[in-house]
Amino acid sequence: MSTAVVRGAVAPEELATFFDGSFAALAAELRAQGVVPTGAAHALYRSVSGPRWEVEVGLPVDRSVQRAAGVGPGQLPGGRAATLVHEGAYDGLGSTWERLQGWVTRQGLTRGPVFWEVYLTEPSPDADPDDLRTALFQPVEG
Repeated sequence: MSTAVVRGAVAPEELATFFDGSFAALAAELRAQGVVPTGAAHALYRSVSGPRWEVEVGLPVDRSVQRAAGVGPGQLPGGRAATLVHEGAYDGLGSTWERLQGWVTRQGLTRGPVFWEVYLTEPSPDADPDDLRTALFQPVEG
């Protein structure tokens, strides 16, 4: 699946600001290139160790984007993955990730090097955080 992404090395406390800026940049650049989003937004985490995390924020698109204005082409991983849907505000995602990763461990599976979230419910200023739904994906082997 082709995606359009903004990549960054982000301190955890700066994630919300990075996401907001990234989605604004994506919307503007996709509009400029005539590229159409085809699904829900996502965040792919390449590394979450150290003071800055390697993150890609993006959208699936109808065709590949040209690199411009901080936006570039990307792709979500394929293959086998454990998944769980988080219901509620984003500040509860950490405990849902712990549940998913605990399940992976109990199954004797090995986690892949990346993981991602798909934001099934688009947030808005007047949305009730309890109504948000986020799908979590952890690639696995074994």
